[in-house]
Amino acid sequence: MSDPGNRLPEDMLAVEISAPGGPEKLVPARRPIPGLGHGELLIRVGAAGVNRPDVMQRVGGYPAPPGASDIPGLEVAGSVVARGPGTQRYQVGDSVCALVTGGGYAEYCAAPEAQCLPHPEGYTDAEAGALPETFFTVWTNLFERGRLRAGERLMVHGGSSGIGTVAIQLATAMGVRVFATAGSPEKCAACRDLGAELAVNYRTEDFVAAVKTATGGEGVDVVLDMVGGEYVQRNLSCLRSEGRLVQIAFLRGAESTLNLAPVMLKRLTITGSTLRAQSVASKARIAAALEKEAWPLLSARTIAPVIDSSFPLAEAAKAHARMESSEHIGKLLLFPKS
Repeated sequence: MSDPGNRLPEDMLAVEISAPGGPEKLVPARRPIPGLGHGELLIRVGAAGVNRPDVMQRVGGYPAPPGASDIPGLEVAGSVVARGPGTQRYQVGDSVCALVTGGGYAEYCAAPEAQCLPHPEGYTDAEAGALPETFFTVWTNLFERGRLRAGERLMVHGGSSGIGTVAIQLATAMGVRVFATAGSPEKCAACRDLGAELAVNYRTEDFVAAVKTATGGEGVDVVLDMVGGEYVQRNLSCLRSEGRLVQIAFLRGAESTLNLAPVMLKRLTITGSTLRAQSVASKARIAAALEKEAWPLLSARTIAPVIDSSFPLAEAAKAHARMESSEHIGKLLLFPKS
């Protein structure tokens, strides 16, 4: 079902991964407009978010799951231009943002209606396009798997990243004391501006010692980590009794040699997840929780996405190069010209 007065083109601009490798392997191409399955919406993309998993997919380390588009991109925002069978909530013309399993780097993207959310009140496509991947990830990992609650303490690694800026703001808004790590004085200042009471420059300071000092030797209740490798043991040292380590990525490696004694002595929990391979039903549940708990905060501007920079869709390679430089603070976006 589409708007008969809004005829869709037969093809669209998209960005393909021509072969595993560097940012130059992202190349513009013409692709057919996506078809719609049961329960799916077709979105004319106004903005698409760029995320670390996109970089991993480009280098060959994170292939699209079976049935997903090979076009990279895990989040989009724009307007609904067509509805598949079984859709109920959104109408043609509605502004939505969506979590997708692929296909975001394009002028049009198909998304399960259950994984779509309305724009928070007053949000542009650019602002809404920076929301789904980070908010779905932070909510499910911190507040569901990590069981983070008001009055607790949180350590966020990579506090100036897209994930980190959301985690700091959302946890602070929920009444959590937040500590963060970042790689420069400028990034540490950004973390503090967002609500972190302590931001540790991991290049010049020992974050374990800094956190212990700030908490009277006790440590934190939850650590959100995307580093892995040698950080894992240090993260366990940061946790107080009954603490939870939540692993969402491993920029320094998926393997680590552990002394498990702290896990037993402090009754710690180690957990983690990936989002992309989860079922539509699981993502729909997260979407409902976000709309109830986080979307009012976004509409009130109590919290807001931090956007570093944006690029035309055809220049996705430049966006990836900036992400890999680790110089950005917050989100990177792509804007199709449609």
